Amino acid sequence: MAKRGAKKKTSRQAAATPAAAPATPIENLRAEIDRVDSSIHELLNQRAHLARQVGVSKHADGHTVDFYRPEREAQVLRMARERNKGPLRTEEILRLFREIMSACLAQEEPLKVGYLGPEGTFSQTATFKHFGHSVRALAL
Repeated sequence: MAKRGAKKKTSRQAAATPAAAPATPIENLRAEIDRVDSSIHELLNQRAHLARQVGVSKHADGHTVDFYRPEREAQVLRMARERNKGPLRTEEILRLFREIMSACLAQEEPLKVGYLGPEGTFSQTATFKHFGHSVRALAL
């Protein structure tokens, strides 16, 4: 809807208006990265919802103490290692999946892990490296 008093552009004026500059190759790549990031984000949320459903299922089955299953974690990491075709190094993929699993496990039940304290020790570092940063690390 045109504002009162505003002049309507003629076809000649519209043609003279500069068009938006075409996107540069780097802008196109960044737009594609943004689309991929959006997909990753959506998939992470789907995984978190599924992890929450696993937790509900465990409660329904009467399993209240076995939220952390190291054999399942090892299986997921093994599959991630086998799928990895690069360019990310396997160590990076494993670190990312460990953090994803840590965050998703926290959806079920926050995992509490005691380590030989105080904070800032190698024990704390090892706890986060093995269980991810969503674990509730307790200095003992």
